[in-house]
Amino acid sequence: MAANLNVSDSEKRAWDRSLPILAHDLVEAGLGQVEMLIEYQLPLTSKRADVVLAGVDRRTGGDAYVVVELKQWSHAEVWEDDERRVLVQNMTGKPKLHPSLQAKGYSDYILDFLSVLADHPDALHAVAYLHNAARNDVIDLYDVVEDNRTRLFTQTTRGAFVDYLRDRFAPAPGAPAADRLLSSEVRPSKQLLKLAAEEIRNREQFTLLAEQRLAYEMVLHAVDKAQHEDLKTVVVITGGPGSGKSVIALSLLGELSRQGRSVLHATGSKSFTQTMRRYVAKGSSKTKAMFKYFNNFMEAKKNGLDVLICDEAHRIREVSANRYTAARLRTGRPQVDELIDAARVPVFLLDEHQVVRPGEMGTVAQIQAQAESKGLTVHHVSLDEQFRCGGSRKYEEWVLALLGLDGDTPTPWEGDDHFDVTLADSPYDLEAQLKTQQSHGYSARMTAGFCWPWSDPQKNHLGQPTTLVSDVVIGEWARPWNVKGDRSIGDAPPSDLWATHEGGFDQVGCVYTAQGFEYDWNGVILGPDLIYRDGSLITVRSASKDPALKPKTVTDTQADRLIRNTYKVLLTRGMAGTILYSTDPETQTYLAGLLRAEH
Repeated sequence: MAANLNVSDSEKRAWDRSLPILAHDLVEAGLGQVEMLIEYQLPLTSKRADVVLAGVDRRTGGDAYVVVELKQWSHAEVWEDDERRVLVQNMTGKPKLHPSLQAKGYSDYILDFLSVLADHPDALHAVAYLHNAARNDVIDLYDVVEDNRTRLFTQTTRGAFVDYLRDRFAPAPGAPAADRLLSSEVRPSKQLLKLAAEEIRNREQFTLLAEQRLAYEMVLHAVDKAQHEDLKTVVVITGGPGSGKSVIALSLLGELSRQGRSVLHATGSKSFTQTMRRYVAKGSSKTKAMFKYFNNFMEAKKNGLDVLICDEAHRIREVSANRYTAARLRTGRPQVDELIDAARVPVFLLDEHQVVRPGEMGTVAQIQAQAESKGLTVHHVSLDEQFRCGGSRKYEEWVLALLGLDGDTPTPWEGDDHFDVTLADSPYDLEAQLKTQQSHGYSARMTAGFCWPWSDPQKNHLGQPTTLVSDVVIGEWARPWNVKGDRSIGDAPPSDLWATHEGGFDQVGCVYTAQGFEYDWNGVILGPDLIYRDGSLITVRSASKDPALKPKTVTDTQADRLIRNTYKVLLTRGMAGTILYSTDPETQTYLAGLLRAEH
């Protein structure tokens, strides 16, 4: 059983109702020595399988495993809109994933990442066991079960389940097989790497220029050197918005996968990772597994991967552990240390001016210090000096000076032939200008500083969220923030898709949703947390509604930097132009003076 898990009372009740039944079936089958790995955590993920049975294959004498997904449902039917999902009687909310597909997904994932099974895919099977259901009450669920390595059993077919167990396992101790599974190296399988290479190759070809090509070649050289000279190297690639960091990351992921190297992509951003999974791994649930989060490497084997590509590395946190983390893992170990240790060549791509949350620690100095404390060489490539994919280098430098992030004094915007900066007269005017650009075929979004409350959506009589609250209120103009969670509400997409789904235009994006994304036209509302007084822009911490700035552990100096970095992120999302508006009249006048040349 997994140790030190924080589980809810409902999960404990589910164990009490399901696990004794499974244990009884094993005993009845004469398989009391088969090991039950309860709440088995899938490698490099927070997902857990209900049970993995470990024992001896009755036919071959080798290791044998069965993933068991336990359900207490008594009645379920396939959802007519999608046969992969089911409607469960007396359960509200959205349709559930078909339990056999859930079990199969877990087994496929384990096969993709545990090297002990790399050459023995037949050693792992999967079962969905609906032990409270009569067969006829879930009859159409059987139509979806087509894989000979995945089975579905019910209370009615319990005898068949016992026979299945007898056919699968020999009556012998399963502890050695369980130990081998639990101690297996974790690395992407050759099949998964091949699939990832195909997925990325089939996308639009990436073109790497100037410093991008240098960074790309430096990583490939470090990988070769790590293999031939047993030398571990850390590579840091820095660049502002539009400098091509993610293009490099995906190019490396594709090329290294084609070479058969064990490589994974990781970020600290849910929105960014989910977008990668949705668009880069489109059509392949397996390839989605190549995209991880920074906190997935707490238990990773040292140098278990050839390469770990840490995109958006400014989102690295002080530690990976949180209140849900098992006690044994709350060691205080720095997250950057976990990431460096996870691969022979850890690669960090970052923009230091995008640190916007307390606890985010991703800087060149921090990564370099951690690496050098381990005696490792660090290679650093800056993309800012030579190249930018889109937008305007001149504009980004203007923003840094405006916000006081680079030591320069703010100057009037003198224009750029390839980038427009304008000032809207009102939020109505800002929205209208963005809509005009959209009508011309450009992508556009509006964002704002976190200066308004963020309410939960209104709910209907069934308790289901139906309508977003228009929290961002400026005079008579009012719009909602983007959706908080991972489910759409009306025409508003889930938060992960706000920047890319067409329904996102009608909500105001916050920094946590916009970070990592770019669109053609960018509308930014400066709230009362950043105002012009006495010759400079100052921050007003008390005007911020960001809960991350509320704790007393965040100093005023830290809050000032985080607010300025927040606006740096918001102001640099546009690739064709930015439209500004300040809710503060004095600040609006100041910006008008800086932008007069543009008019």
